[in-house]
Amino acid sequence: MYPVYPIPGHCPICGDSMMITRLYCPNCDVTIEGRFSIGRLALLSPEQLEFVEVFLRCEGKITRVEKELSMSYPTVRSRLNEIIRSMGYEVPGDEEEPDDLSPETRRKVLDDLAAGKINSEEAVELLRGDLS
Repeated sequence: MYPVYPIPGHCPICGDSMMITRLYCPNCDVTIEGRFSIGRLALLSPEQLEFVEVFLRCEGKITRVEKELSMSYPTVRSRLNEIIRSMGYEVPGDEEEPDDLSPETRRKVLDDLAAGKINSEEAVELLRGDLS
């Protein structure tokens, strides 16, 4: 069996996106040639892919990613935004971090925390706007 290497997303010579032109099935010895997209995830660096794996394992909960990677909230957000951009998407409202909670919403979160309806981690997530 031949070694299997990860698909390089970018050309090592010019840096442009790579394209797959041949697929092979070792089970039935079929080869298909054409132009195939490698997908947006293949455009990420190994470090970015590792972050995505942690993010998914933590079910998108930024507070859990913070703990697992020993990073601050702003660092996690910054890495996430970098990955979003690397995949060719726009980051909606970079400057529009969740400071737009109304005073009533903030008061309700704090009241729920004081009443024991939510724990401190949930309160922090709600106040940060991390409702995922």
